[in-house]
Amino acid sequence: MSDTGTGMVGTGIGDRVRRRRGGLSIQSKLLIMLLAVSLLSSIVIGAVGFVNGRQALHDAAIDQLITIRSMRASEVLEAVEDAKEAASLHSRNLSAQTLSTTLNAAFDELQQTVITDEQQDQLEAYYSNTFVPALEDRTGEEYGTEAFIPESNAGRYLQLQYTTRNLDFDADYDTLLRANDSGDGSSYSAGAERYGDYFSRLIEEAGYEDALLLNLEGDVVFSAYKGVDLGTNLNTGPYRDTAFAQTYRDTIATNSVDALGITDFMRWIPSMNIPTMWVISPVGNDSGITGAIAFQVSLDAVNNVMTGNEGWKSQGLGDTGEVYLVGRDDLMRSTSRRLEEDPEAYVKQLIAGGIAPTIAERIGEIKGTVLLQPVQTTAVQEAQAGRSGTIVGRDYIGGDSVTAYAPLEIDGLDWVIIARIDTAEAFAPVADFTRNVLLSLLGILLGVSLLSLVLAQVFTRPIHRLVEAVRRVAAGDLAVQVPQGSRDEFGDLGNAFNDMASSLRIKQELIDEQRIENEKLLHTLMPESVAARYKQGDEAIAEAHENVSVVFAELTGFDELASNLNGEEEIGYLNALMRGFDEAAQKTGVEKVRTLRGGYLASSGLSVPRVDNVRRSVEFARSLVDVIERFNAQNGTSIGLRAGVDTGTVTSGLVGRTSLAYDLWGDAVSLAYRVRSVTGEPGVYVSQTVYDRTREGYTYVEAGTVESQGRTETVWKVA
Repeated sequence: MSDTGTGMVGTGIGDRVRRRRGGLSIQSKLLIMLLAVSLLSSIVIGAVGFVNGRQALHDAAIDQLITIRSMRASEVLEAVEDAKEAASLHSRNLSAQTLSTTLNAAFDELQQTVITDEQQDQLEAYYSNTFVPALEDRTGEEYGTEAFIPESNAGRYLQLQYTTRNLDFDADYDTLLRANDSGDGSSYSAGAERYGDYFSRLIEEAGYEDALLLNLEGDVVFSAYKGVDLGTNLNTGPYRDTAFAQTYRDTIATNSVDALGITDFMRWIPSMNIPTMWVISPVGNDSGITGAIAFQVSLDAVNNVMTGNEGWKSQGLGDTGEVYLVGRDDLMRSTSRRLEEDPEAYVKQLIAGGIAPTIAERIGEIKGTVLLQPVQTTAVQEAQAGRSGTIVGRDYIGGDSVTAYAPLEIDGLDWVIIARIDTAEAFAPVADFTRNVLLSLLGILLGVSLLSLVLAQVFTRPIHRLVEAVRRVAAGDLAVQVPQGSRDEFGDLGNAFNDMASSLRIKQELIDEQRIENEKLLHTLMPESVAARYKQGDEAIAEAHENVSVVFAELTGFDELASNLNGEEEIGYLNALMRGFDEAAQKTGVEKVRTLRGGYLASSGLSVPRVDNVRRSVEFARSLVDVIERFNAQNGTSIGLRAGVDTGTVTSGLVGRTSLAYDLWGDAVSLAYRVRSVTGEPGVYVSQTVYDRTREGYTYVEAGTVESQGRTETVWKVA
């Protein structure tokens, strides 16, 4: 019956439309052609040009970044290989061989030197009064003094003759470099004065930070700058566990002058804990080796290559681009451009991005990111897996970047190279192109539309009838109909308006759908059984539940913290804590009941019965303690948490009518509230019932007692 009726209505409407569309005027056809051809052609041409041009500019930006990354990779590879080759050549030099044999013999001779108590006191005073305070001031850590003093008589003698005199030169490094004769008349001083100039020229010409000469037993028999590493032993001394010492042992073990060792950046205490690379080459010839030369590669040498001597912009990296190195430990091996240009802002960005404030402040203090700045991005992970490519995403301090990554093929170094530039800058040409295309297309569309409007003025008279009809609809008269008189598009418009007025009658259906959605929302606030009674108008709604575990948690120390905060900061801290509590509830399968400014009420087994609801509640309470500890570590606060856990019968229901709230009460809630404060100290406290059901899974200590329903209840604290 309904199908037949619908067909009749449809046929009648179609007949009316065909009778009234007797034909189109020439003006109508011209208007249609103008709009269709102009608008369609503009949109198609603009869309094709936009897609092709945007993709070309996008690819060009990425290709440029890949090219810069490849260039920097080649440059740093060349720099490291040059350092290796130079070390190998210098160690084979006749001057190096002569210096090695001469100073090895002189060092052995000094082993017979007797170090007096006065000299020992002088050496200890140098470390306790000069070196160690300077080292502690630089690193912020504490060091002993005796550990740095060489074990051998020769080592202590050399430090007395050279190292302890460094202060006399007032950091004049040129003087330190050439102070090879200590004036003691020893064969060591004579040999150092005669051949030590070879080291001086290496330092000045090759740009090394320092150069050490070692014998086959691991003794540092000569140092260009005569630092605290002079006279120490890499096998038994204070630096025996360093990567430098291990690389030295591996290199010497080859017993080949062709061997070559290189270390990754490591913190070298004699250089005030500054990150340092070492290139080690045995000294000798094809007949055998007599020791090794170790060249200290400057951190600046690597930074100059990676930054192009800080010429980022002139080398195609714009205002935000940079290229940096990352080691296998996810720490930087070169300095960040952002730190170089704006240290204060960089430190703030690090802390905002989740980096520990102590690390961020240390980076800003020494203005260096090597071995300090973690870079745990997808680009680094991909490059460490041996893959090269590009990615658009988050960079190492939280911004959006275009990144080109690749592993760095250098023997002895497990580094990856990352080139990045802010997404906004990299794709700025794309954005400019997009804006120009859209503006041009908008101009064309606007021009065509204005022309069409001018031409359409002659057809506006029938619109007046429609305006009057619209006003009546706005007043609520949904039965209005526009009289039909024209046989052109305006006639169709009148039909469309009439159809629209008819369609408004179905709004009640939409209202009904909205009512259903409201019911769904209501069910998210309370159980369905409670919601049904609430809609029926019940004033008092409550339900009893058996075997439900309750957790009542209360923050301690937050009021003291809030007294030093403004309103926005206080709300921010509370939101962070509550998000952590909600996540813990979701993970442990616990149901949140309500939250207060300093409290959190949750249950397990209320809406969804659970066999292990007691265990889940205890585990949830422990998770809240973990949330508090993480919050304190991140924000430098010292708030605590007292949580009480009980299980038993509870009642849930709605509280209030004007301000609707779903709440939970009963003996279990009351006891959970009381046991939390049995000692006043932070922690997780449980009732005797909870203890009996979970003591095999957790460690408890007796915390005290509370009165419950006329009996004394023992309270236990989770250890």
